[in-house]
Amino acid sequence: MIVPVRCFSCGKVIGQSYEKYKERVEKGEDAQKVLDDLEIKRYCCRRMVFSHVDFIEEIAKYKGIK
Repeated sequence: MIVPVRCFSCGKVIGQSYEKYKERVEKGEDAQKVLDDLEIKRYCCRRMVFSHVDFIEEIAKYKGIK
């Protein structure tokens, strides 16, 4: 779905980091190193970015949104 703006556990703002994370991991960089470089250090925040699944494009097909 939509990328969470804040970590659900600690409240740190993480939403701006997801696109950078996604691009760098798709290029073949190690996910752990990317999260370290983006200064996402807490395990709760890392979980939010690492485990996010982006379904917005698939859901938009069924809702008639383009």
